[in-house]
Amino acid sequence: RLHLVTWNVGTASPPPDVTSLLQLNSLGPTTDMYIIGLQEVNSRITNFLSDLAFDDPWSVFFMTVLSPLGYIKLSSVRMQGLLLLIFVKHVHLPFVRDIHTHYTRTGLYGYWGNKGGVSIRMSLFGRTICFMNCHLPAHMENTEQRLDDFEKILEMQFEGEDIPSPMDHEILFWFGDLNFRIADYGIHFVRESINNKRFNLLWEKDQLNMAKKKEVFLKEFKEGPLQFKPTYKFDLYSEVYDTSEKKRKPAWTDRILWKVKNLCEVASKEGEFPEEENPISVTLNNYVSHMSYGISDHKPVTGTFKLEMKPLVSDPLVTLSPEGEWSAEHDVFMRYSTVPEFPSSAWDWIGLFQVTFRHVNDYVTYAWVEDDEISSNKDSKQVYMSASEIPKMGGEFLLCYYSNNLQSIVGISEPFQIQPSKTPIEGDLPEEESSWLQKPDNPES
Repeated sequence: RLHLVTWNVGTASPPPDVTSLLQLNSLGPTTDMYIIGLQEVNSRITNFLSDLAFDDPWSVFFMTVLSPLGYIKLSSVRMQGLLLLIFVKHVHLPFVRDIHTHYTRTGLYGYWGNKGGVSIRMSLFGRTICFMNCHLPAHMENTEQRLDDFEKILEMQFEGEDIPSPMDHEILFWFGDLNFRIADYGIHFVRESINNKRFNLLWEKDQLNMAKKKEVFLKEFKEGPLQFKPTYKFDLYSEVYDTSEKKRKPAWTDRILWKVKNLCEVASKEGEFPEEENPISVTLNNYVSHMSYGISDHKPVTGTFKLEMKPLVSDPLVTLSPEGEWSAEHDVFMRYSTVPEFPSSAWDWIGLFQVTFRHVNDYVTYAWVEDDEISSNKDSKQVYMSASEIPKMGGEFLLCYYSNNLQSIVGISEPFQIQPSKTPIEGDLPEEESSWLQKPDNPES
């Protein structure tokens, strides 16, 4: 289950609550992955430079909301005002591999990043999937420019060997502030149709719908019905369309589309006959706007999808677990095993994480798998961690195996308890400071 968000936030700060935006009170099955695409994140040059050194406020905000619910930030990519974040449930981490990011500038002839696209691709249970968050040129008359820019974004290549182009991924999601407008009809007809909830009267003059009928590269993209009010342009903190002098005509600028590669077609062209009809299906369960959010002149749009696929990968590369009872009173041990083809490295490490960890750098401490190995047999290896590095306060934790070659977590343990220390913590340092002193240098740096 995937939940996609697109939102032009108009340089605003995060709102106080995103429960409805992320469907956190939903009674249905829990979301496995959140994909959050923002446009016009505050991109003044001072903010952008500080955000390169530290996570920007929106990333921190979503991590703070989602990490207590068992999600970690899998990946992110930013280009000035464009930001794409992906969060995933812990349990899926070992099956997400080959993560790559890319950005394409199209503003000012490709020199300025105020318009363009940011992309993240990955292998999910062995299936290739790509997410593209785009901000295309504005204004009614720029339809052709929007289409040209999107074609340019589609032509980009991820760095690395054997990585398919965006259109060659088995699943491709395209979303963002695409800036397509409603052509021909005057503002009064458009507003009357909206007021009477007769949105279907406007669909045939929606520039994106029109383009999909004639542009070959768009024909395979699908979209849910636009059964919500156009999401642009609103007065701030209201559900009232633009009352400024410009009186912009409402439009469905904020969209979510997807494309599933026809694997049967590919196989038959190559003279092969697939074993099954189509091993992948994408079903749209919900495509809505969220009118209650008023921090910008756009309303956010979300799409909730059911993704069904026959997995090509169903076993983790590394299986690991703590051994015996863990306590800050004594050195502790963990054991791991790998599949035969796993490309291990001397730079691999096992991190100890709180169960609410936010991203891969959020470890409490770690051990190098080779330097700290104490025994091995043909089935598994044992690694130790010093008592001095174990959190004195105890609590619930996880172990994660980080692969340097694959640049990702490839194994994760079940949650387990660490017993608190029975002896008082040395000195009078507050707990936060003492644990900071125990934390080693970042193994990724």
